[in-house]
Amino acid sequence: MESALSGFDPEIFRSLTAELNRERRKINLIASENYASAAVLEAQGSVLTNKYAEGYPGRRYYSGCEVVDEVETVAIERAKELFGCEHANVQPHAGAPANMAVYQAAIKPGETLMAMDLRCGGHLTHGSAANFSGLLYRVVHYGLNRKTEALDYDDIARIARVEKPRIIVAGGSSYPRKIDFAAFRSIADEVGAMLMVDMAHFGGLVVGGVHPDPVPYADFVTGTTHKTLRGPRGGFILTREENCEKIDSAVFPGSQGGPLMHVIAAKAVCFREAMTPEFKEYARTIVENSAALADKLASEGFRIVSGGTETHLFLVDLRPVSITGHAAQDMLDSVDINVNMNEIPFDETPPTVTSGIRIGTPAVTTRGMKPADMDALGDLISRTLKSNGDDATLTAIKAQTDEMAKRFPIYPDL
Repeated sequence: MESALSGFDPEIFRSLTAELNRERRKINLIASENYASAAVLEAQGSVLTNKYAEGYPGRRYYSGCEVVDEVETVAIERAKELFGCEHANVQPHAGAPANMAVYQAAIKPGETLMAMDLRCGGHLTHGSAANFSGLLYRVVHYGLNRKTEALDYDDIARIARVEKPRIIVAGGSSYPRKIDFAAFRSIADEVGAMLMVDMAHFGGLVVGGVHPDPVPYADFVTGTTHKTLRGPRGGFILTREENCEKIDSAVFPGSQGGPLMHVIAAKAVCFREAMTPEFKEYARTIVENSAALADKLASEGFRIVSGGTETHLFLVDLRPVSITGHAAQDMLDSVDINVNMNEIPFDETPPTVTSGIRIGTPAVTTRGMKPADMDALGDLISRTLKSNGDDATLTAIKAQTDEMAKRFPIYPDL
């Protein structure tokens, strides 16, 4: 039977079909991407799309919210159970609005925010001059130890003592090592700062027990549901009961209007999926795959930033092989492998070029790949980057990539 979309709007239907085929064909190593389950997709594509529900369960500004109240309450309670927190707000549309809401609740414009430098693995919302966080607040950054390319907690403490930030942010978007949240808590307490942890990237690893848990140490924890949690694109905030009113007010009406109830339903499904024993095994395999792939590339002569990884991602320094991150990204895409160009610590090239690439294993782990498969995948990456753009070599590699993708299919019923 012809779908409603294909009959009414064949142009968009063709695009959706093309995207499904692209995702099936490509080996996705972008650390911030994953494949949501059929159940998550069903919830997100539901009739809840139709409902406006400004406010919170039991306190809406529209009538007819009795069903969506149930949905949001389930999502909140599951988030609280999953992460072991006192309060959860599941309305943020993404990680950036979640971070914005915490800043709005915790500090005033012009006050000092301290976070990881973007060029050392931080995020735009951690005080980039091009972002609202850099425009509204006085920002001081900490970086990494130049020798170890890891966080230097003594130096972070030194900066905090001098700058006296109101809030310290831990977490980043391209940091491959575990984070010592107890050390951050100690630093924050010493200088009288609040501590926020942005676990947008590694939230699923926390749930899976393969990354330290920030909830016992942080005043605020922000996250996303679409990376290692493998749910819909969206954000959330976890906090203590004493902060719940400030956080809820900062989300609505402070920075957002009506929540996306279809996405909140999908978040609830995602949280339930993350409660299963299978998810813990999945999280463990993500980390094992990441380490195995990094080791394989290191054995092929590539320099891995910080010497390895303890998370779902790692960075490859391409300067020793005289390739830019942009060129490597394009070359790998030509053989159906997706990565993203990424600055490495203390990178001197522009962010539109970069000296490295970021590689992550959440999506390939969802496809069913195991550490044993990382040897073959690493070989394809290595051969591509060493090919000097030779067409015959790249054509042969692409055929092998496509064969690997077929062995690990996604969405067979779509």
